[in-house]
Amino acid sequence: MTGVRSGLDVLVSRLPMLLRGRRVGLLCHQASVTRELTHAVHAVALIRGARLTALFAPEHGIAGAAQDHARVGSLRDRSSGLPVWSLYGRQLAPSEAMLAGIDTLVVDLQDVGSRYYTFVWTTALCMQACARAQVPVVVLDRPNPLGGLTIEGNLPDPRFASFVGLYPLPARHAMTIAELAAYLNATHSIGCDLAVVPMDGWRRAMTWEDTGLPWVAPSPNMPTPDTARVYPGGCLIEGTNLSEGRGTTRPFELLGAPFLDGQRLARALARRGLPGVTFRAAAFQPAFHKYRGQLCHGVQLHVTDTARFKPFATYLAVIVEARRQSRLFRWRRPPYEFERTRLPIDLLCGGDGIRRAIEREVPLGRLERSWRRALTRFARARRRYLLYR
Repeated sequence: MTGVRSGLDVLVSRLPMLLRGRRVGLLCHQASVTRELTHAVHAVALIRGARLTALFAPEHGIAGAAQDHARVGSLRDRSSGLPVWSLYGRQLAPSEAMLAGIDTLVVDLQDVGSRYYTFVWTTALCMQACARAQVPVVVLDRPNPLGGLTIEGNLPDPRFASFVGLYPLPARHAMTIAELAAYLNATHSIGCDLAVVPMDGWRRAMTWEDTGLPWVAPSPNMPTPDTARVYPGGCLIEGTNLSEGRGTTRPFELLGAPFLDGQRLARALARRGLPGVTFRAAAFQPAFHKYRGQLCHGVQLHVTDTARFKPFATYLAVIVEARRQSRLFRWRRPPYEFERTRLPIDLLCGGDGIRRAIEREVPLGRLERSWRRALTRFARARRRYLLYR
C-alpha cells in the first residue's frame, strides 16, 4: 500500500515554519484530518509559534452535518472554543471584519474532483477576499478521488457562472484542490498571495484506495469513494425531478422516481453500451429529500471499469432515457445554489446548450464531440499548474 501523505501531514511534520509567528485562520471541514485522523484544528493548534484564531466553514459546516443547500450559521467550535465563520449562508466569502486579526488563511478541504462541488469555489472566493485584504493564503493539498488523468464534460459559458461553477472548468477536471487554486489564481487574475503545500507520494493514476488514506465523508451524501466516482454525472440529476438517491445509503448511484419503470430504464440504458458501467433495475424509498417516504423505481449504477467509465456522458444518457420514458419528467425549477432565475440544470451544465440539445433529441455522441476542442485547450492551459506525475 502506497503511503500518501496529505498537505496537512506535510505541513505539521516538515513545514511548520510556514505558520510560525502567524495568527492563523483555518478553512476546514470534517474531512480535514491527518493520516492518523487528527483533525486540522488540533494539528495546527499544536504547531509551535502559530496561533489559531478563527475557523471558517464551507457548505455543510465544520461538522459536515448540514444537508445540501442548508444554510450554515456562524457559531463557536465546541472543541477549541474558536469562532466559526460560515461561508455558506448570508455570505459566501469572508468579510474584511472576519479576516481582521488573521495573518494567514490556511485552506484544508477534501474536494471530489467535480466542477459542481462547492468547496473549490469557497476556496476561490476566499482567495479573492484575501487578495483585497492582503492576507496570504496557504492551500494544503489532498488527493482527487477520481485521479488526475481523465478530463470529461463541457467547458461552461462564463455567462452562466454560479456557485456550482464560478469559473469555467470541465465537469471532471482531473486536478487537485491546490492545483486548482494555483490555476484559478493565475488564469483568472485573482492576485492572491498564494502558497501551496503538496502531498507526498500521490500520483495522477491513483484511485482513492491506492492512497492508503482513510476516507472521511466530505459531505453528508458523499459516503464512499464510489459516490465520488459517479458524482460528476450524478449531480446532474439534481437539475431534474428525479431522485438522485438522497435519503438512501447509495446517493447518486441510485436514481429514479415513482413514475418510472426501472426494468424498462435499465434495458434502454443497456442498449446504449456505455463503457465501464452496468445498470440494475432498482426500487428505493428515500428517508428524506425528493419523494420522501415514496417508492421510487429506477436504476442503480454499478461501475465495472473506473478507467473507462464516463460519468458525465453516462448520466446525460440516463436523463435522456428517463425523459423519453415518461411525460412526468420535468426540469427542476429554481431557486438553486443562491440563483433564483436560471434553471438548475443550466447552472450545472454551465449553459443552456446541453438542455436544449436534449430537448431537440440531438445525439449525445455529437454533443460529446463538440466539447473536444475546448477540453484540449483546457488540458494545455492546466499543464503548468500540475504538481504530480
